[in-house]
Amino acid sequence: MKIKEKKWVRFRIHLVSVFFIGGLIAIFFRVYQLQVLQQEYLRGIAKNGIIGNTKLPPKRGVIYDRDGHELAISVQVGSVFAHPKQVKDKNKTARALSKILGEKRSLILKKLKRNRSFVWVKRRIPQTLAEQVKALNLKGLGVTTETRRYYPGRETAAHIIGFAGTDNQGLEGIEKKFDGLLRGPEEKLSFMRDALGRPFAVTRPVTSDRRIHDLHLTIDKDIQYKAQASLRAAVKKAKARGGHCVVVDPNTGEILAMAVVPEFNPNVFFNYKPYQWRNRAVTDCFEPGSTIKAFLLSAALEESVVSPLSQFYCEQGKFKVGGRVVHDTHKYGDLSVADIVVHSSNIGAIKLGQKLGYRKFTEYLKNFGFGKRAKIDLMGERGGFIRGVKNARTIDQATLFFGQGMTSTSLQLTMAMAAIANGGKLMRPYVVSRVVDESGSTTKKVGPKVVKRTISDKTARKVAAILEGVATEEGTAAQAAVEGYRVAGKTGTSQKVDPETKRYSKKKYVASFVGFVPSDKPRLVIMVMIDEPKGHIYGGLVAGPVFKEVGSWALNHLRISPQPSLLGNIKVQSAQAQDQPENAAPQISPETPLPLPHAVRAAQLPDFTGLGMREVLKRGRALGLKVCLEGSGLAIRQNPDPGSLLKTVQSLKVNFRPPM
Repeated sequence: MKIKEKKWVRFRIHLVSVFFIGGLIAIFFRVYQLQVLQQEYLRGIAKNGIIGNTKLPPKRGVIYDRDGHELAISVQVGSVFAHPKQVKDKNKTARALSKILGEKRSLILKKLKRNRSFVWVKRRIPQTLAEQVKALNLKGLGVTTETRRYYPGRETAAHIIGFAGTDNQGLEGIEKKFDGLLRGPEEKLSFMRDALGRPFAVTRPVTSDRRIHDLHLTIDKDIQYKAQASLRAAVKKAKARGGHCVVVDPNTGEILAMAVVPEFNPNVFFNYKPYQWRNRAVTDCFEPGSTIKAFLLSAALEESVVSPLSQFYCEQGKFKVGGRVVHDTHKYGDLSVADIVVHSSNIGAIKLGQKLGYRKFTEYLKNFGFGKRAKIDLMGERGGFIRGVKNARTIDQATLFFGQGMTSTSLQLTMAMAAIANGGKLMRPYVVSRVVDESGSTTKKVGPKVVKRTISDKTARKVAAILEGVATEEGTAAQAAVEGYRVAGKTGTSQKVDPETKRYSKKKYVASFVGFVPSDKPRLVIMVMIDEPKGHIYGGLVAGPVFKEVGSWALNHLRISPQPSLLGNIKVQSAQAQDQPENAAPQISPETPLPLPHAVRAAQLPDFTGLGMREVLKRGRALGLKVCLEGSGLAIRQNPDPGSLLKTVQSLKVNFRPPM
């Protein structure tokens, strides 16, 4: 090859190399231009291709009761959306949707005529309806899957659980308080065009570190249901404005039930007024009335200023103090400290309080948890009010000794009585026992916590013994007695302040009873408050029966056996008999034994089928038999068989099964 030809080949090689290098430089420059210099501009162009971008409600964790029953769950539902600009025959589409969704055609048509690229037609419909809409195959319509909150128990524990809104955000109660734990990562529904301009939907999770957690509560669903049913019936019978019922384990501070009337259904919370959502057991304060005498007694005995047998003259029911006259319901002369509490003498309480001193009493009230929040894991708790020593006139000091001039919540009163029940320890109340993550691991566990010691165990036992007299025929709450168990407690009947006159009303009262059972080994503290009852206004007559009904059922539910020595004849108070209409069933007098079935009178073993466990236990032991119970619910089978001669039977075995 000639030298000239070699140079020409070399030149062409260099020329091609220059073109390649120049091309690579141009490509790298273009990449830099697109990825760096024009990044924001191109992102904007990409966004213009998105028709709509809507956040979908996040999933939420499950809320369980103490036994693992579901109280709040998330269920899948369908939601119908539309691209109004893509819907050609809007009238036809609206008509078809109206038949399926049960909505007015005019309302759907109005949505379809909006000048928007995306609208929700109807959200959270059953999946069956969503499938019907999808089957229409109409242009411009779409269906997506969402989750919504569902509360299987309806009104049960609604004031504790609260509810979640349309976008699955917690709005009330536990749902709001623990929204950060219950709410999972959000999802986004993006509507984009393909190369032919046709819209399509893409659902994708939004980047988030949020994880779903489940909550396990201390609430017992069954006790909660019974508390609400009994309270509801009592409020209706008394034609009252409302009421509360709180059930607590005094040894741990666990809230087993917290009922509030009026009730609401969280599944359709929007059908109720906001004031009906409020958990009044922790948000509403009232004057506790004579229930406060239990704590006056505790303070006086702890300070050793009196003994249970110390005597006070009760002025025959009329006593002047601080320029005012205080009356007792009955005329009493000399009463012991124990009798002052059992008979609920206001005058006796004043004299006992004067012996103790106002300052010292307010200190004890604060130690029992009054005047400050209990710091329960619920929203809206209030602390109540106790008048300071400097601002308390003589009459103010006197009325405090029988529970007027101060305020408390139902929760405070319950926890204070729990301190007497458990031997003098004020416990912190709580509702959430543990938090569990998606893998099933417990991330947080809450246990019993002693806030402080209020009185000694010795004093607590003395007070409990005296409070047992309240739930007897001699006391003010005979109707709170639970057959087979020792009950201790205190009644309260307080006047409400009239907002117009700023004076105590003569028509509006708060009736209450708070106590614990069994009093020798307390398992339950139950507080019942009835707001503005009509007719009977006294705590023993209005609130006492609710305590009895809830307590009896809950003890049976928890399988706490009664004491055989306390299983006697049912006694009915004369006051109750007077309330019966003329056509009421015959009443059983205190001296009349319960009529026994014919089989028992004939010395034969009766048929226990269909009876509850407590009733079988009571009747079996009354016959002198050793009773063995298996299962739960109602009796379905017994051994020996009904009709067997009692003289040949020493033991009885009964099988139970829950009603179908």
